Amino acid sequence: MSETPSHPLAGRSAVPTLMVARVVYAFNWYNVGAVLPLLGTHLKATTPELGIVVSSFLIGAATFQLVAGFAVLRWGNRTVSVFALFLMGGFATASAFAPNWIVLSALRFGAGAGAAFFFAPALGLITSYYPPGTQGPVIGIYNSGFSVGSGVGLFGGAFLGAELGWSYALLAGGAALLVCAVVATFVIPPAGPVRAHRAVRELWDAALPTLRSRSLWALSVATAGLWAAYVLAAQYFIQFAATDHPTWPIAIAAGIPTLMIVLEIPGGPIGGLMGERQAEMRRVILPWGAASGILFFLIPYLAFPALFALFAVLGFADGVVFAVLYLLPVYLPETRGENLSLGLALLNSIQIFLGSALALAFAFVAGAFGYTPAWWFTGVIALAPLPLLAWVSGRHGPVARPAVGSPSAGRAVPVPNRPV
Repeated sequence: MSETPSHPLAGRSAVPTLMVARVVYAFNWYNVGAVLPLLGTHLKATTPELGIVVSSFLIGAATFQLVAGFAVLRWGNRTVSVFALFLMGGFATASAFAPNWIVLSALRFGAGAGAAFFFAPALGLITSYYPPGTQGPVIGIYNSGFSVGSGVGLFGGAFLGAELGWSYALLAGGAALLVCAVVATFVIPPAGPVRAHRAVRELWDAALPTLRSRSLWALSVATAGLWAAYVLAAQYFIQFAATDHPTWPIAIAAGIPTLMIVLEIPGGPIGGLMGERQAEMRRVILPWGAASGILFFLIPYLAFPALFALFAVLGFADGVVFAVLYLLPVYLPETRGENLSLGLALLNSIQIFLGSALALAFAFVAGAFGYTPAWWFTGVIALAPLPLLAWVSGRHGPVARPAVGSPSAGRAVPVPNRPV
């Protein structure tokens, strides 16, 4: 017997809790980037070593994405989401007490593993409470929650680091996650019985159409460079400013990537609406992604006021691109129903694996040649894979969503006919 959701309206009462958890989750992605200069000083870490600290989290998040997707097929979205908050919160809290950059990297890998178990299951749970055709703005708001948390993580993390020390920036994020985990345990309504046993072969057969999806692989690889580029702009701008603009106070430097993240907030729901209203969703991703790639080349050449404008555009584009990116799998035949979480996990896994490698490459380019070539590198990786979008079946089709009794599937509601 599969896991059966409670009444959708009862489920929707848990959505604010999941959104807040998403914000705190994002805080723990970016609070490390906010204190990279302090970590370099106090832990005696070089720029490439700091790159390993940043990439360790991303590698942990990538490694366990598919594990999380299979865990949902066995235990359901609710159980996996709550477990993720406890796991990520524990490792994030322990990171505050790391004695050196090597231990910090290991703990950040663990926190990244917890992040992997939260992203797709929580999004699958939220979308299960809304009928097809209305999910775009909800997915956009969920993505905007990441932007809110990222902005607070960057600016608030930089403030805590400057006033109290780098460990307080990490401790605040970890403790807040543990609080969210406890609250979520009581607030998210329990689902019905979960199947007592599902053979490995059964799980594999259920997952195979998703894992083989050409559209999903093409979508993931096509936007992996953009994923890395947006993360690099947010995570490394403060370190870039400390190196190339040493007269800028850290709090002022943090304001520029924070603005980028703030503009992601309206970009998310607007992008979700664009995706729902556009028959060919690739036509939303491509222009915003291409414009972003060009802007990365300009970062080392612009003065302080112009950088504010550039990062504002990057932020809005980021919100639009990733709202549509996470909406598109809802309409792919191979990622409907209980396979939606697995599809999102595969997408995120591919992007983070490739993105973390590119982030590490950025750190070595910056360390060896300086930040100007590193930003050129960022522009190239954002633009080069975009032509792979041609392999994505990005249309809304006049198809019916199958009735699957699972929170990851949602209600059995037919998808309205849409123009192709």
